[in-house]
Amino acid sequence: GSFDLNAPKTRAVRSGPYFCHSSHSPRKLDDEGRVRAHPVRAASLRTGDLASRCVRYSVQHAKRREVRTGVVCSASSSTVVPFHLAIPVTDIAKSREFYGGILACPEGRSASRWVDFNFYGHQLVVHLVDEYNASSSANAVDGDPVPVPHFGLAMPVEGFHELAERVRSSGVEFIIEPHIRFVGMPGEQWTMFFKDPSGNSLEFKAMITPANLFAKYTVTD
Repeated sequence: GSFDLNAPKTRAVRSGPYFCHSSHSPRKLDDEGRVRAHPVRAASLRTGDLASRCVRYSVQHAKRREVRTGVVCSASSSTVVPFHLAIPVTDIAKSREFYGGILACPEGRSASRWVDFNFYGHQLVVHLVDEYNASSSANAVDGDPVPVPHFGLAMPVEGFHELAERVRSSGVEFIIEPHIRFVGMPGEQWTMFFKDPSGNSLEFKAMITPANLFAKYTVTD
């Protein structure tokens, strides 16, 4: 149903595309500006003042939308705090080709011995370190010899396969070929590993069920 925003004793607070009412759960607006029923769990509305409830609900909706659509949060998004990671490299030019070219990360600030990249909404900085040795160990994960340390992203399935094809066509060798691991478990996911030109290991993954990214359970070795 819909509600008349001009009805007496109805107090509304705007929060993005939503209105919150003191007597109703947050309602989504239809095309004519009327409030459309949009029930949410009462547990999410028990604490905080009315405006805070509206903001919290809008953020929760944004998170669900990102899970559903696979849209990557930008650095200015309120739903994800961008991480900052600085890694050593042996060649700035080759790092620019790899991160800026193959991985399509926009370049930010730079100096003679370091470069910033927008790593899918996060800040990655490569620092030139003379005589850097990127040796790593391996840890068995679902039968794969996973290199440690490594870093990367959890991304939508479609984006995962697009990136895998781009990496393969660029001649980058996979340490672990794209495949599904943890089959039939909550953490079932696509995964792939490869190295940058300096030997740093990267993993990109795509959850079969994105909402399970942080699911808590014990994996049997």
